[in-house]
Amino acid sequence: MIPAAKPEVGIDEADAAHRVIMSGMLAQGPEVAAFEQEFSAQVVPGTESVAVNSGTSALHMAFVAAGIGPGDEVIVPSFSFAATANAVGLVGATPVFVDIDADTFCISPAAIEAAITERTKGIMPVHLYGHPADLREIAEIAQRHGIVLFEDAAQAHGAAVDGIPVGAWGIAGSFSFYPTKNMTSGEGGIVTTKDAAFARAIRVLRNQGMERRYENEVIGFNTRMTDIHAAIGRVQLGKLAAWTAKRQANAEFFNANIEGVVTPIVRENAVHVWHQYTIRVAGQDRDAFAAALAERGVGSGVYYPTPIHRLPSFGLTLDLPETERAAAEVLSLPVYPALTQDELETIVEAVNAVAKAGS
Repeated sequence: MIPAAKPEVGIDEADAAHRVIMSGMLAQGPEVAAFEQEFSAQVVPGTESVAVNSGTSALHMAFVAAGIGPGDEVIVPSFSFAATANAVGLVGATPVFVDIDADTFCISPAAIEAAITERTKGIMPVHLYGHPADLREIAEIAQRHGIVLFEDAAQAHGAAVDGIPVGAWGIAGSFSFYPTKNMTSGEGGIVTTKDAAFARAIRVLRNQGMERRYENEVIGFNTRMTDIHAAIGRVQLGKLAAWTAKRQANAEFFNANIEGVVTPIVRENAVHVWHQYTIRVAGQDRDAFAAALAERGVGSGVYYPTPIHRLPSFGLTLDLPETERAAAEVLSLPVYPALTQDELETIVEAVNAVAKAGS
């Protein structure tokens, strides 16, 4: 079985973790500082990076640092992982769920505009599957209304719009280093920002509210990244560019050869980093399609089968037609860098055969 996702970890990462373990400096220290500097330089130039213990913590710390809280609204897509909205709820604010663009699966600028109220304090697009949201238009909307722009870039390391990397458009970009992301630190996340005061606020919040030991300035959290995780992340960062190029080549191969389903697009001004290669299975039962692929040795995944607003944790009834259509039709195929040419051809042959059988 070709798995739907596969972490790219090996002896280099093991050696880095072993080196830190043997040093005796396990918690946040020089490896974290180096990782932060290198991530900014290589992925989001012109920003400061602050490493934390998960992508969810990155989102959460950004909202806290920006002063988002009870009574505030943050506009988010419902078609995403629950952490997108959970982070809003964790600060006592209200996530306002809106619909997506049918082509990119990212939040619709028109839907954002329609949802703005006097309580709207934030907008947070999600760069879903590695394709950036329409940041040019969203940034203009945020500026015109005086609303803070956040970016959920958990799946989009290296994506860009008009040559500007995601994570550099708003007050904060939040990245994840979960094992199946385009790069991993085992677990972890990072906040990027062009605002030095905001970066300092994140550093204070992640460390129990203190920059200097025992001089707690605010009530903070323990969301620090360890040096073990940072050392793994530094190794992965050195491989990210080559891995991204391979993901892009794999996606091009699929686009040229897959038939019978709706294949993903890339907007002209966008750099897509293909965290997922997500097709639409229209006119057939998506879950049956996935089961038929599995019978042919090809794994796949559904991201995400239930829109966030309908999860029991939120329990809302909303009219979001493109969100509902995507949740019923999307299917993500393996696209990770380790795929061989034989595996790529197996995936294409399986998808085309299942699509033809169901047509």
